[in-house]
Amino acid sequence: MPTTAPSPRLSAASEQGGTPLSDATASDSALRRFLHGLPGVDAVGLEARAASLGTRSIKTTAKAYAIDLAISMIDLTTLEGADTPGKVRALAAKAVHPDPTDRTTPHTAAVCVYPDMAATAVAALAGSGVKVASVATAFPAGRAALDVKLADVRDAVAAGADEIDMVIDRGAFLCGRYLKVYEEILAVKAECARADGTDARLKVIFETGELSTYDNIRRASWLGMLAGADFIKTSTGKVATNATPANTLLMLEAVRDFRAQTGVQIGVKPAGGIRTSKDAIKFLVLVNETAGEDWLDNHWFRFGASSLLNDLLMQRQKLSTGRYSGPDYVTVD
Repeated sequence: MPTTAPSPRLSAASEQGGTPLSDATASDSALRRFLHGLPGVDAVGLEARAASLGTRSIKTTAKAYAIDLAISMIDLTTLEGADTPGKVRALAAKAVHPDPTDRTTPHTAAVCVYPDMAATAVAALAGSGVKVASVATAFPAGRAALDVKLADVRDAVAAGADEIDMVIDRGAFLCGRYLKVYEEILAVKAECARADGTDARLKVIFETGELSTYDNIRRASWLGMLAGADFIKTSTGKVATNATPANTLLMLEAVRDFRAQTGVQIGVKPAGGIRTSKDAIKFLVLVNETAGEDWLDNHWFRFGASSLLNDLLMQRQKLSTGRYSGPDYVTVD
């Protein structure tokens, strides 16, 4: 595969005298040297730090704020072979008004669907403020030729998707073919552009459960950011191991350090396995204590989830009424 020029993001940063990172992508060997030159991850320390932050308790008023913030950060997701236009429209209605009995409930950040359902979601969400995200690049396995992956992205962007969630070629990454992964991300990023300037934001999914080591997760995080990711995302939600506090903490450290070096802020999206309000609040503590308050906004942090919203709604109702309402008082997705 021919060597690709550095991403515009890195070139601009270099012109401002902010970073030498564009040199890291000048060749396959340079990229390998950079990624393998990153500090090794202390797995014991990382997991201990994540566990200790998970024990933080918050008061009732802060909990109410955290629940509303978590709701506003959800990418409400349906990615099943049995998806229908009716199911997508119903999910869109729930995203706009998660609790029909309480219109003070914030809407979710986005609805995430397959590309063939993007147009349906766009029509259902018009004017609501809820974004449409679409998975692409032969999600979830990513086993397709590049032209097929790019066609997948073009379909979703043409349908009006605001965001594209792509999967990296984990096989190429694990073989050490880092430049191939980098150039595919660059190519997908180019397909996210629209003539009117309303480019789709790109979330790059690593499938951390298949990367085997924390060192690989750190390398993948930097690789994705170097290539132009707007978000780095843990998982597809389709494998056994998805988002964990430890792998999310590691990615939050990466975006914090990348901004310190380049001035460019990148979002983080843990996905899969986050099902309860307690889980969500633990992740928000990780964000605040690691990356900082600048990431406590749905422009920079998301939850990829399908079942989390209902538990957040039940906890919200409990705080409001003093009674736990139970699952019969929220809609079934």
